[in-house]
Amino acid sequence: MLEGPDGVGKSTLAALLARRLEESGEQTAVLSFPGREPETLGAHVYAVHHDPLRFGIKNMTAASKQLLHIAAHLDVIETKLQRWLRDGMTVILDRYWWSTWVYGRVDGVSANLLDAMINVEREAWGRTQPALTILVRRSTPINRNVDMSEWKKLQIQYSDLAMRERTAAPVLFLDDSPSSEAACDSILKALTKQVADAGASSRQETLIDLTVPEQPASAPIVLTHLSPIKATAAYDTYWKFAAERQGVFFRRLEGRPAPWTADPILQTFKFTNAYRASDRVSQFLIRSVIYREQYPTDSEEVFFRILLFKLFNKIDTWKLLERAIGPILYSEYSFDRYDDVLTRAMARGERIYSGAYIMPSGGRILGSSTKHRNHLRLLERMMADDAPRKIQDAKTMHQGFDILLSYPMIGEFLAYQYIIDLNYSELTSFSERDFVVPGPGALDGIRKCFIDLGGLNEPELIRFIADQQDREFERLGLHFRSLWGRPLQLIDCQNLFCEVDKYSRVHHPEIAGISGRTRIKQRFSQNPAPISYWYPPKWGINERIAAMSKPQPQTKEAV
Repeated sequence: MLEGPDGVGKSTLAALLARRLEESGEQTAVLSFPGREPETLGAHVYAVHHDPLRFGIKNMTAASKQLLHIAAHLDVIETKLQRWLRDGMTVILDRYWWSTWVYGRVDGVSANLLDAMINVEREAWGRTQPALTILVRRSTPINRNVDMSEWKKLQIQYSDLAMRERTAAPVLFLDDSPSSEAACDSILKALTKQVADAGASSRQETLIDLTVPEQPASAPIVLTHLSPIKATAAYDTYWKFAAERQGVFFRRLEGRPAPWTADPILQTFKFTNAYRASDRVSQFLIRSVIYREQYPTDSEEVFFRILLFKLFNKIDTWKLLERAIGPILYSEYSFDRYDDVLTRAMARGERIYSGAYIMPSGGRILGSSTKHRNHLRLLERMMADDAPRKIQDAKTMHQGFDILLSYPMIGEFLAYQYIIDLNYSELTSFSERDFVVPGPGALDGIRKCFIDLGGLNEPELIRFIADQQDREFERLGLHFRSLWGRPLQLIDCQNLFCEVDKYSRVHHPEIAGISGRTRIKQRFSQNPAPISYWYPPKWGINERIAAMSKPQPQTKEAV
């Protein structure tokens, strides 16, 4: 199966792959979902989708478009694919149900509705699974005039889906291959390996050896794995950045005068902390939203406060609501009051959303064309759906993530960020070392740090990085001051990849990422407001912070 947004070269690859397989004696068929051959259902669906006015259709919802595609898929599966497979043919399929999910999500269709549609198609496939799914990714489309913002959203959704699906079936990530022939070679190599692995009675994995031989600074580092993980010079920068950024954190905390680093990039541009929970917004959430003494601690109220804050992710918006409404309580919530405060703020030209995340407006999914009203309605729906109890009953962080992901306007990245924020509270007690979902910035950073992931997917790589942190700091001779004994967690390692992506735009301009960005937009400006650092009590580090801040008795030598 070949997947990816329009303009990545799937059709060219499919034709070339078919030719190469036929030359080796394989009887091969190529089919593009939903099928565009004349007099087929797929041809009509394609025409209706791309030219609805031709059929007198003025308006068609995104969900109905995807359901038409599912119908065409079923027709192709039953009339052609199953017969070809029974006849022993190798079928190269350009698009799969993945496209239904990705294009549907980008167009605002709810995850629940798409899942219901796709489950129908899964029934038609039965036990048939692709031998290999190839996700073709490029930094720019080939010979296509497209909306780049929309195109990048498709890329991100495809990558997120591939990372989830890779646990169930093999996936090959094919990134910016220099030529179609080289890409075809990579596919055939992966396919041959997959067939061999499937025929083996067992697969014995080797230990990962991180011993790096002496080599010139410009040469790629090779980390031995099942197939070698190959790192760029940005990989060492990842660890150096983490150590220095954490050093800046402690120097500021200790009251040293600026500048807190000799690194000119860190002096000039804005970067988040090495630990996500140390950032100003997270600190405000933890201390002033979750654990504020005058607020109730029952699950409904805590969930409501966290999600309300995170939907806007802006301290000023929270303070604005508190000034206008008083205590933020679900028991006294009124859509009209909250809407009035936010609408007036926007009329004054105030920004009510943080720029940290791209918050989807949701179109009219929840009945409004206004972004903040849709988000208030979303929160209402979650509360009415007993989401606080469902999250509290979740056994793992992944289960909690899936609950959040089931709601409209919450994609994989936001669902992961929100479950981390909820886990700062006493609602849950998940380990931050169990589950990770890389965001688009982290995927860019991983791409810059590694030429080849050595058979790992991105979440597995982040887990590997977290496990190796002590060894890597030691290898590079770096002194890394942990968060009062708390090592970097998966969320922190994920964030660091995002920050190293930005840092590398200046430090390693020769290393390209997925987004193609070459500048760091935000410059550093000191916020004079002090932060009294305080973390979730269940971490057990607040006592250590208090001990650090107490004046120590002076010895004669210290006087």
